[in-house]
Amino acid sequence: MNNYVKTACLSLALAALAGPAASHGRTSGPQACSNTTKAAFAACLNEGLDDFWIGNGKCQNESEANERGDCLADNRDALKDFYQECRDQRDARNELCDVLGQTPYDPVFETADFVNPDDIGGSVAPNPWLPLIAGRTLVYESSDETTTVTITHETKNIDGVPCRVVTDTVEADGELVEDTIDWLAQDIYGNVWYCGEATAEYEEGFPVNIDGSFQADVDGARPGLLMKAAPAVGDTYRQEFDLGNAEDAATVIDLHGSANTPAASCAGDCLVTREVTPLEPDAMEKKFYKQGIGNIMTVDLVTGNRTELVEIIDSP
Repeated sequence: MNNYVKTACLSLALAALAGPAASHGRTSGPQACSNTTKAAFAACLNEGLDDFWIGNGKCQNESEANERGDCLADNRDALKDFYQECRDQRDARNELCDVLGQTPYDPVFETADFVNPDDIGGSVAPNPWLPLIAGRTLVYESSDETTTVTITHETKNIDGVPCRVVTDTVEADGELVEDTIDWLAQDIYGNVWYCGEATAEYEEGFPVNIDGSFQADVDGARPGLLMKAAPAVGDTYRQEFDLGNAEDAATVIDLHGSANTPAASCAGDCLVTREVTPLEPDAMEKKFYKQGIGNIMTVDLVTGNRTELVEIIDSP
């Protein structure tokens, strides 16, 4: 067995043997967040090793010795890259644990704590930073894509909580590349919660990937806090939580941001958040929110690409 593979197997065994008692961090008592990180890391190692051995088996069927050797070498390199990604994800999760603490992530999600979506904008004041006003469509453009977000009049009941159905489509060169149905709910305090999504990526008109889809309280998934009613600088919160599948988190970094877009602007009065996900440790976005409208601009902090609000359409 290749030495790297031996080391990888040993790492996997040690991760499994460490058990729930071991943890990252220095606090005493239950270490739910760190133990969750440990479990996800072990799962990632397992996935990489599974892919390695399947790849190894495929390489054995190369009849030419040089092609077989190249295939095996490429397969070992792929395992190394995969394991590095596992370590990066582990480190990103641990960084979140340092900020959020070790308490189990299990937010209260009860019918009595949420408002009827149909009352928002009427007897219920909408969240100022993310108003769920039914009938509103927001159109965004970046250098290569157009995104259309529509707050529909439809609702979906998720574990007894009435959620507003929001559609989100992304097109490039007139072709659909992503189609998402989001479920959002506003609680009695004005906070907006992310209750799940059904999402699919498309290629040439056909769905090819549904990663990221989840529903709160199904198979261990949890709702996330998408927008606070009264955010403060330094607030950090999970926006969604389905381990290994949906783990976005946000931090409020400014309450006096400025941004200009074709459809809306703010001069010192925008809420600004920084959003990350341990599933893509190198990815990071900055989002600008204007009161009464919502998100008006997103900046990819890695590529510099800007997605700007270009049109607001209100219909009954």
